[in-house]
Parts: sequence; structure tokens; C-alpha cells
Amino acid sequence: MAKTKKTYTWPHRHVLGLEDLTADDLRHVFATARGFEAVSTRSVKKVPALRGQVVVNLFFEPSTRTKSSFFLAASRLSADVLDFTASMSSEKKGETLVDTARNIEAMGVDVIVVRHGRSGAARQLAEHVGCAVVNAGDGQHEHPTQGLLDIYTIGQRLGLDTCDLTGKTVAIVGDIAHSRVARSNIHGLKKLGAHVICVGPPTLLPGGFEAMGCELSTSLDDVLERVDAINMLRVQFERLTSPAFPSAREYTHLFGLTTERLKRMKNNVLVMHPGPINRGLEIESAVADGPNSTILQQVTNGLAIRMAVLFLVHQAQSAEPAASVR
Repeated sequence: MAKTKKTYTWPHRHVLGLEDLTADDLRHVFATARGFEAVSTRSVKKVPALRGQVVVNLFFEPSTRTKSSFFLAASRLSADVLDFTASMSSEKKGETLVDTARNIEAMGVDVIVVRHGRSGAARQLAEHVGCAVVNAGDGQHEHPTQGLLDIYTIGQRLGLDTCDLTGKTVAIVGDIAHSRVARSNIHGLKKLGAHVICVGPPTLLPGGFEAMGCELSTSLDDVLERVDAINMLRVQFERLTSPAFPSAREYTHLFGLTTERLKRMKNNVLVMHPGPINRGLEIESAVADGPNSTILQQVTNGLAIRMAVLFLVHQAQSAEPAASVR
């Protein structure tokens, strides 16, 4: 008797971090994103998937790429979108994060996309509001949609439709300590079978990442020949409370991705960066703009990934009783 294929149902009302998702969840996001890729190439760049829904971008930290990407993603799904820059209004007046979100939700909002400087802020919101919550970056915790689009780009460029990364090695280089992007990438990459090497100065490479299943290295030159993809992180000077390395020149000398280093790597190695790029510090312009670079493709894929995430949380929300709060 033939086995009946199980139908996958997206189970998550919120997307707060890749730590919460399974490998099947990740692959379902990627499959959904593939279905949305073509929307951006049409003459009419819209589908009615979220028609009648309201999405709010609630950003307590400055952002250009992520905020614009979520705005476009929601718009292309035909949602009504409100941009709310909380750092310029309610928070300055002493209102709490939860009160701000509840007041916004009372306007009939269906999805809150939140970015906040405090780790755990997105989860706190999810526990106190009835609408869906998507984490657009919380402190040094996670940035799940950036992790998703990075991993999606790796699978796409390596021709891996199922994103099975078994046998692949990915290096994440730079300011690991302060990077929510690194944490989301690590959770997702490990679940899909990749070997992850975290590379950086000892001051920016906490030993706790070894407990996450990563190899740690303080020498970029020692790992170059082994990697299939290399993700160059921005040095987050705004989060450094003391000098993490002697000088920018020394950082580039030890950890910058130069044309000379690229020559030692695999011919088809993928060069990644979550942006914004500090050209000449983390990566040479010739490398950032060269044929191995996926940086612009990451931006393009970010739109499809965020469309997929907004669609899926709406789908999960629609399947639950209206009064349900997680």
C-alpha cells in the first residue's frame, strides 16, 4: 500500500528567530520565496495575498535596507503598510515598548515587524499582542530574515534547490560578538547540515559560539581554502565600548577580504555581506563588486524571503481563533 505524502502546514504565528525553526520550516520558507520571486519582474508588481491586511514597520533603531525591504514586500502582497519610527516619537516620551505596540495594534493591525536594540524585545511583543510579530533584528540576539536570505542565496548560487548544505563549509568573518546576523545564520546553517567557521579577532570571537557547534578561528588565512561561502560582517563600531583591535589598518590586514586572499579560495566561492559595507575595511571594492559577490543578489532575495515570511505568518494567523494570543 502506497504511503500518503504528509502535507506540510506552517505552524508559526510569529517569526522571532531561526533558533525556533526546524529544517523543514526553513525549506518551506525557501519554497514559498521561490514562488514570489517572479512578482518583482512583472509589469504589475503585486499579488493579492495580503489584500485587506495591515502591516506596521515598528523600528526603534535606524534602518534603510531592512525597513525598505519589508515595506516593499508587504506592498507587493497588497497589504496596507505603515512605517512607524518609534525612536522619534513614543519611546522618547517614556512609553513602554508593549504599550506602543498595543496602541498600534488597536488600530486594526495584523502584523508588526519590529526592530529594537534590546535582545528579546520581539519575543516580549509576541507575548503581549494578538497580531503576528516578525523580528527585524533585536539587540545582539537574532535577525531571522537576514539569516534566511543569506542561506537562501547560498542554496540558490550553489544550485541546491532543497538547501541541503551537508558537506558545505561557510565562514562568518568579523564582529561575531555583536552580530545578530551571525547568530541567525549559524542556527539556520547548522540545521541544514553546513559546517560553520566563525573567524575574527579574539576580542570579537566569544567562546560561546563553539557551544553552538561552530569551529572558531582567529586566522582568516588558515581557513580560506576550505570554504564554499564567506560572509563578511560589518564591524559594528557603534556597539564597541572599548577598542577591539589596534587599528582599522591592522583589522584589514588580518581579516579583510582582499583580491589576494580571494585568489587562494575556491574558484566558485560565494562572497557575501549583509550590508552596509565598510569598503576597504572588511572587503575590497574589487571583491565586493566582482563575479563571486552575491551582495546584490542577497538584497533581491531579501524581498522574496520577506514576502514569504509575511505571507506565512498571515496564513498561520488566519488558521487560529481570532482571539488567540500566544
